[in-house]
Amino acid sequence: MSTLDLGLIGNSRTSALIDRNAAIVWWCYPVFDSDPICCSLLKKDSEESPAGLIDIQFAGATLTEQRYERNSAILISRFADEIGNSIEVVDFAPRFRMHGRLFSPSMLVRIIRRLTGRPRISLRVRPMIEYGSTLAEVRGGTHHISYVGGSQSMRLTTDASIAAITDEQPFFLQDSITMLMGPDETVNGSPHEVGRSFYEQTQNYWHNWVRNLAVPFEWQEMVIRAAITLKLNAFDDTGAIIAAVTTSIPEAAHSGRNWDYRYCWLRDAYFVVNALNRLGATATMERYLEYILNIIADTRDTPMQPVYGIRREAALHERVAPALDGYRGMGPVRIGNLAYHQVQNDVFGAAVMASTHAFFDMRLERPADHHIFSDLERLGEQAVINYNVPDAGIWELRGSKRVHTFSSMMCWAACDRLSNIAAQLGRTDRAEVWGVHAKRIHTEICESAWNPELESFVSTFGGDQLDASLLLMGEFQFLAADDPRFVSTVHAIEKRLRRGDFLLRYDEEDDFGRPETAFLVCTLWWILALAQIGEKVRARDLFEKVLARRNPLGLLAEDVVPETGELWGNFPQTYSMVGLIQCAARLSISWDEAY
Repeated sequence: MSTLDLGLIGNSRTSALIDRNAAIVWWCYPVFDSDPICCSLLKKDSEESPAGLIDIQFAGATLTEQRYERNSAILISRFADEIGNSIEVVDFAPRFRMHGRLFSPSMLVRIIRRLTGRPRISLRVRPMIEYGSTLAEVRGGTHHISYVGGSQSMRLTTDASIAAITDEQPFFLQDSITMLMGPDETVNGSPHEVGRSFYEQTQNYWHNWVRNLAVPFEWQEMVIRAAITLKLNAFDDTGAIIAAVTTSIPEAAHSGRNWDYRYCWLRDAYFVVNALNRLGATATMERYLEYILNIIADTRDTPMQPVYGIRREAALHERVAPALDGYRGMGPVRIGNLAYHQVQNDVFGAAVMASTHAFFDMRLERPADHHIFSDLERLGEQAVINYNVPDAGIWELRGSKRVHTFSSMMCWAACDRLSNIAAQLGRTDRAEVWGVHAKRIHTEICESAWNPELESFVSTFGGDQLDASLLLMGEFQFLAADDPRFVSTVHAIEKRLRRGDFLLRYDEEDDFGRPETAFLVCTLWWILALAQIGEKVRARDLFEKVLARRNPLGLLAEDVVPETGELWGNFPQTYSMVGLIQCAARLSISWDEAY
């Protein structure tokens, strides 16, 4: 049975998921949103002849250790049998600086080493094409194998026996073998030397990157893993940030809540940028700012969407992949996402807030300027027009439109941040204009979204339902942490949405019934809010319980079953990893207090 006990490797261009048997079970090639040549995570094949994977057969062996190399995106898996034979599998995607620029090809490297004894292994390389419809065509060369189909072509260059791979015959592992899997091009150098060089340089890249993170004193290892995971989900080529590397892992068993998350939601990307900025990793923000500014230019005559493709594609037409059965057979598997059609009025605030830091951080090579401010003002104008217009809201309800408090608050945030930016740029006239807009929107939200009977802000203007996004009122500085309205809202949400140690995003009927699993980032927002209102001891206790739900490699999906702790939803979820960083930063003792 499939589980989400998976490891993520990648290089901000391509990424793959590897299971506890060191099988590559998900790999969209060549980039994040491509056809997955490894798709067995979502394919229900027979145990005797699985397809859509790249794995190792080592008879009688069991996993003895699987971990990330310290401060890196390099995954190590070790296996041993009962008679003293053991091997080590090293998996990574190359990423390092070469010839004055970043080298991050659409390539995975696998190095298999003999540790002890005389292990006998076999290799299965079974990529598929057209979303699991058929096996790729195999074309053998002297030292390589090409796997071809559709618009894709992946070459495996190796120092292992080509015949042993194509025939899947066992062989003794004498020392080590290297598998370079990527573009169908000639590799310059022996696989062993290329693999060793790529490994050492990739290791150095990640060590240097981590060394420059401003981590909190407590939970450092967790924060580093979360930061690396977020970095892997940022597409270097355009600056887009994807929500997750997978599609259609259900939010709950048999729920039908199966969505494709391999795209850039402006809201999710803001949270990622904000988390990495807190750690001092501002390069992701700089690249994302280019992405946002280009989208603003693209949409000069059209509404801004909540989600775009990694190459700024506007149309993300949704269809079903019939050849893929789904995670644990729970289809459908969707390609594309109809959310691009939706009206979600929080996008204006998300885009402005993701850009704000760039106007204030003097370390940046190219701080944001008056021209960028002018571009962002266009979004502010849309926020002023749409702050009280019905939309699908943060939870992307497909069947109804209402005036959502979160969307209105994000429109307020757009105006508030624009006022701050204008003041920073010395534009006092514009600062005053945006300040007036922000004050007016703030007043209307406080009048229309406050429910005196519940003593809480509510999800929609004039409504009586609660949702977890209201917990961000303090985080976004809409209300002061000691504002009685914020404190009572936090307590009301806890009372209504808490399930065990976790929090639902909302508890009302939607297009698929009532939510069954807890949304992990909502639980982390709750923890942040508790810390803000002075309940830090409770917050720390709840945070440790969330940390206990991470998989063995420290990663989180989107959702969790409160009763069992089982992870569900697309994986690894950037929202969830962001929440870990935010909570650690908020709850950790300071370095000055540490020793």
